[in-house]
Amino acid sequence: MESPNKKSAQRSMKSFSQSAVSSPNRGSSMRSSNSFYGDLQKCWIKENTKPLEFRLHTQQRAAQRAIFDSSVSIKLCIIEQHKKQVEKVLKVIEEEEVKMIRKEMIPRAQLMPLFDKPFLPQRSTRPLTIPREPSFLMTTNCKRSSRISCR
Repeated sequence: MESPNKKSAQRSMKSFSQSAVSSPNRGSSMRSSNSFYGDLQKCWIKENTKPLEFRLHTQQRAAQRAIFDSSVSIKLCIIEQHKKQVEKVLKVIEEEEVKMIRKEMIPRAQLMPLFDKPFLPQRSTRPLTIPREPSFLMTTNCKRSSRISCR
């Protein structure tokens, strides 16, 4: 069975040949039908084409990506080194603080009191307080007000 493309190609060739033979405008009538088919076959057969050189951007992109990756890795290394330095400094400071705290925490004996001068308390120069007696008597204000009970 023939493919539909072959059939359409054959139809177009037949219609083209009939119109070329019947129309006076198309070439001279001296041409033979064989020469016409030879010209038609030349039209349908294409020469082999050579592909043009083309360049993909993958190599350029790969080079750019390599440069970018190296710059990122350098930045990460610098950040890690900085973190390590900061950690070292903090560790040294913390160790010094621990040493200072340990020095302060050492139990030491208190100084011996001097027994050469015994402690003699001195009498205060403030005057003595004079006590007052509480008054248990009812005041006259409480008697007048009937609402308030004074006990």
